[in-house]
Amino acid sequence: MKRALKPAEAAEMIPEGAVLLIGGFMGVGAPHRLIDALVARGVGGFTVIANDTVRPGQDIGKLIDARLVAKCVVSHIGLNPETQRQMIAGDLEVELVPQGTLVERIRAGGVGLGGVLTATGLGTVVAEGKPTVEVDGKTYLLEKPIRGDFALIGARQCDYVGNLEYTLTAHNFNPVMAMAADTVIAEPHHVMPVGMIPPDAVKTPGVLVDHILERLV
Repeated sequence: MKRALKPAEAAEMIPEGAVLLIGGFMGVGAPHRLIDALVARGVGGFTVIANDTVRPGQDIGKLIDARLVAKCVVSHIGLNPETQRQMIAGDLEVELVPQGTLVERIRAGGVGLGGVLTATGLGTVVAEGKPTVEVDGKTYLLEKPIRGDFALIGARQCDYVGNLEYTLTAHNFNPVMAMAADTVIAEPHHVMPVGMIPPDAVKTPGVLVDHILERLV
């Protein structure tokens, strides 16, 4: 059984300069309260690996606004002109990764693969400096796996052993990120007694989850 933490308690666990896998897709499925707690704490220098940087004042965009992010690894910057401003000014490093490649690199990190072979990005700036592998006469980029120090993920509900259930587009990044970090912190909307979530609805088993936040009141 896991004790449900307050967001501020969870934020205190995350040191300056940590590599953070943050779930969500333009904010859907993101750990909103945990991000707020990180902003309130004010410790940064983070590398953020996520699909996007959302918008100013929303979810990951709040970390950008507070200048707590040193580097982003994302498929696009979202609708966030502040990310663009910091990037152009040289205050924020942004690595753009094709969306499918990003997901597969995270998945590879979670299941222990040595990399992903993909044709996406060949002949573009994406391929610069990366090794290639030929398979059956076709050339592929070797994309290396991604892991994080922490995965910060949002869920619809969990139980007190940490089994997680997601809804709709929250499935996009959260389940793979939960496999690819040294420490997983889950932020559910609801915390249920053990046995209330049907086994086939569990998308992330509790054995992968280190900490859960208290339910949304």
